[in-house]
Amino acid sequence: MTALTRFITFSLTTLLYACSTFQGKPMPLPPPTPQAQIIVYAQTGTLEKMGSISVNVRGSTDDADRAIQQRADAYGARYYTITLKQEHALTNTWTSRAVLYR
Repeated sequence: MTALTRFITFSLTTLLYACSTFQGKPMPLPPPTPQAQIIVYAQTGTLEKMGSISVNVRGSTDDADRAIQQRADAYGARYYTITLKQEHALTNTWTSRAVLYR
């Protein structure tokens, strides 16, 4: 086996191992409540995706989280994951996006 072949084999093996390391393991869901609950992506495996929402709010990151939860409640979602939370420093506003699940 040449040095180049060994290097390529080692590189591919390392890459595949690294990819499998970053895959999340399924996690159990919290029990449903009257309000939508935030969950992590590893908990979405058995859920049905309803759609996505976004909000723009003035204030803090907590204000953005509350706005997402209120919108998720209005759509009838049981769970949601936040996929983006970004601050616009000049205008003191937050943009947040979430995926809704049943």
